[in-house]
Amino acid sequence: MREESGPAGVIVDSAMTFGDAVAGTAAPEEVLQSLRLLELEYLGLDGRDHRGQMVVQEALEAEVRDLFRLMETLRFPLGRAVPVVRYGWSDDASMADNNSSAFNYRFVEGTARLSNHAFGRAVDINPFLNPVVYRDGRISPPGASWQPEAPGTFSEGHPVVRAFLERGWRWGGHFSAYADLHHFDKI
Repeated sequence: MREESGPAGVIVDSAMTFGDAVAGTAAPEEVLQSLRLLELEYLGLDGRDHRGQMVVQEALEAEVRDLFRLMETLRFPLGRAVPVVRYGWSDDASMADNNSSAFNYRFVEGTARLSNHAFGRAVDINPFLNPVVYRDGRISPPGASWQPEAPGTFSEGHPVVRAFLERGWRWGGHFSAYADLHHFDKI
């Protein structure tokens, strides 16, 4: 991962153009036209200020910006925020790198149904710290563990979780078949 120093010592995790951020996706043109590339500032897990990017549906742009401002105000740290293209469109590789992301034209794992990520209507935050926890005890991504008291993690009642819910988003921690602790989507 390339790091650059930005203004006032901000670490730049991603500085792509929109074309770079969606290069190679299988998304149809009408989906691409509905997306926007956001520049976001956040506290990194290293305690330093970072700037990254996320591709979201245009209709959600203001809400996602507001939610990231809230995270920055709360000093809620992120691993990174880089468009999934950097990971060759691999959700597994992005999650394993604790990358917070949104758009990824893909199916819901194990189904033939497009994910809300395919339309930029879902956001994953710190997936290695907030993994998917299955009923049988499996955790994804491999090697992750959920420590709800650790910085950068979510739990029921967390102010960031509440802020998403108050804006009409669903939290994957409320899913019935498994707890997708990093996932938020707006239907």
